[in-house]
Amino acid sequence: MELVIEHESELPEAASKLLKFASGKNIFFLTGDIGAGKTTFIQSICKVLGSNDKVTSPTFSIVNEYIFTKSNHSQGVIYHIDLYRLKDTEEAISAGIEEYLDRGDYVFVEWPQLIKDLGYNEVVEINVQIIENSKRNIIFL
Repeated sequence: MELVIEHESELPEAASKLLKFASGKNIFFLTGDIGAGKTTFIQSICKVLGSNDKVTSPTFSIVNEYIFTKSNHSQGVIYHIDLYRLKDTEEAISAGIEEYLDRGDYVFVEWPQLIKDLGYNEVVEINVQIIENSKRNIIFL
């Protein structure tokens, strides 16, 4: 699926489409240039899921955790992971990446190139591309 986003106000609708497209998958790998809007898109996804937490880039902390309320009123967890600063797959494994991916919670990974070979098949790949100024192309695979 491919969406062209002309304004940030369109992101909640795009987030809803992504979650419908994912149909039960919970691991999302986001790629795109620096400044393309990966974290901004994750902010919208978290809001659509029902999180009231402040969503920020985990570039320095590696992992941020957000809470949301599920339809049955129990709490769910969203993990937002940024692997940009890591050097290799072993460093990602040492940071506990597999534990997050195996929990069954929502996991959004920015810069996932280091971990693509870990064998996770049930992944939704998202590519955010800058078209011009504030216009973005978002592709779900």
